[in-house]
Amino acid sequence: MSTNDPVARVSVISTGSVSIRPEHVGPTRKNTYVWLFTSTRWTAPRPINVYVIEHRDGLVLFDTGQDRASVTDPDYFPRGLTGLIYSRLATFDIGPADTLEAGLSRLGHRPEDVDKAVISHLHQDHIGGLPVLGGAEILVGDQEWDSLNEPLPEARGLLRSHIDLHGLRWNRVTPRPLSDPTLAPFTHGHDLFDDGSLVLLPTPGHTPGSQSLLVRRPGRAPLLLVGDLTYDARLLAAGKLPGIGDKGRLRDTVAKVNALREAQPGLVVLAAHDPRAADLLAEALAEPATRS
Repeated sequence: MSTNDPVARVSVISTGSVSIRPEHVGPTRKNTYVWLFTSTRWTAPRPINVYVIEHRDGLVLFDTGQDRASVTDPDYFPRGLTGLIYSRLATFDIGPADTLEAGLSRLGHRPEDVDKAVISHLHQDHIGGLPVLGGAEILVGDQEWDSLNEPLPEARGLLRSHIDLHGLRWNRVTPRPLSDPTLAPFTHGHDLFDDGSLVLLPTPGHTPGSQSLLVRRPGRAPLLLVGDLTYDARLLAAGKLPGIGDKGRLRDTVAKVNALREAQPGLVVLAAHDPRAADLLAEALAEPATRS
């Protein structure tokens, strides 16, 4: 990796807030559908984070947030039993100032400035900005895209009508062997700009093709943007799993991320819905990479 920093700035914006069930955050021993239909509590509002990376070769987004249409359009979500599942899973608060366009504008950018948008996974609170990103390359995990074509996608959280949009430039990412030993135990990934600064790593568990983005900068703590691998970085560090996803794959991936800390001292995990994520990012950017 170059000694010159190819990344000018890393920022976070939130496209509104979401409340979910405490069991969703985890850990819990309850079956997903048991807690989904019996839980009577909601968490405090949590952010719907989009990470914005200003790289010398292009503006990169990690995830695109929630579409405001999800709270203004009564037909955004499916109806019937599937719609009931969505209503039990989360409640959203998204105002006019919470759109992806508004968040980018506050950073001095426009949607047409975006060169690449990495989608951690295809759930609706991560693909909401797709309608305004027709000029960007959209990167999604190969397995994640394949899951869109399996039976009953809407029942699995994949709203095809809001994903497979006309005019989008999708790039299905297949992880390739990595030659960088400091990424162990990850052996496969995808280097966005071939300079080691932004590396996509496969982190399945929440969904079959979930992916995370490692951001490395000289003299800065490395950042790992993990989507919904966890909802609280402290739980992940303790090896505790969220209440939704494939438990076996989650356990393996969480163990790999925690092992990566040994090769990447000071690694900061930034999740999509961790209330502490913005503060963790600010602390990481303010301090030199001296943590152990």
